[in-house]
Amino acid sequence: MDPVADALIRIKNGYSVGKVSVQLRFSKLIWKLVKLLQEEGYLSDVEQKDGGIVATLKYDARTPVLTDIKRVSRPSLRIYKGVKDLPRVLNGLGIAIVSTPKGLMTDKQARKQKVGGEVLALVW
Repeated sequence: MDPVADALIRIKNGYSVGKVSVQLRFSKLIWKLVKLLQEEGYLSDVEQKDGGIVATLKYDARTPVLTDIKRVSRPSLRIYKGVKDLPRVLNGLGIAIVSTPKGLMTDKQARKQKVGGEVLALVW
């Protein structure tokens, strides 16, 4: 019943079986999430089709660009962090996706803008 976790798991499973693209349900939050993943280089293309989202996965010489995704905050247990407590994923090699009052952003962008929020997922 968690659409964000469903989208993240579909992307993770698509990479694990070697798919070219995955279909996701459309919502504004998921759209911003996949656009953020595309900006960070984890997805090659994202487009809206037939009331859904088609995310094209990115590979580097047949190896997936994305290694793993972990959902941190979930509907039954929300995890909020201040700007000083935002997690560093693999000492900066990965990203933490944070939902802030200024919108969805990575942990690096949140530190730069000095804003905390809900930690949605860790990606590396």
